[in-house]
Amino acid sequence: MKLAIKREEIRIGVVSDTHIPDRIKGLHPALLPALRARQVDLILHAGDISTPRVLAELEQVAPVLAVRGNRDFAFWGKLPLVQTVEVGSVQIAMMHGHGNWKNYLWDKWQYVREGYRLERYHPLLLGTVPDARVIIFGHTHRPVMTWQAGRMLFNPGSASKILRAFDPTFGIIRVRHGHIIEGEIVDLQGDGQAPASRPLARD
Repeated sequence: MKLAIKREEIRIGVVSDTHIPDRIKGLHPALLPALRARQVDLILHAGDISTPRVLAELEQVAPVLAVRGNRDFAFWGKLPLVQTVEVGSVQIAMMHGHGNWKNYLWDKWQYVREGYRLERYHPLLLGTVPDARVIIFGHTHRPVMTWQAGRMLFNPGSASKILRAFDPTFGIIRVRHGHIIEGEIVDLQGDGQAPASRPLARD
């Protein structure tokens, strides 16, 4: 998909792992207002949506594209595992990050043995869409904004309070002048207070 908006700066909201209603009843009260305040042109949901009403609520703010996560049984056959969006000269790829069921089960075993390691996901993330400059993923519930060989790996974290060690977060990706990429993780702080931003990552 090519985003048909022509402007100096395109703003994309990035949400993942809402898990409604399997782990939490509804969207964080600060999420939709925060997305509106940032005037996003598009919202990307990186999976584990769980129910269609989440996408309907996000669509009140901006058009939504989503991929299927390992908990998205309601979206089987309706959402792809990988989506790509072209913004200016920047190709953005989005996937949940769990891979196929064999990869998912192997990762679960590795997680039990050695805990979380981002490097375990590198082959899947970097190899699935080799031409993408931005790779969005979810699944781990841990926010990530880092660069690998000139490519941004971006996980917005979970927009719901799932892991005790992490507040709910979402992400913003900005593409300026058709090729300059900036990323931001926004902390919803778990209690409905005004969101707080982490520093931008810039290419």
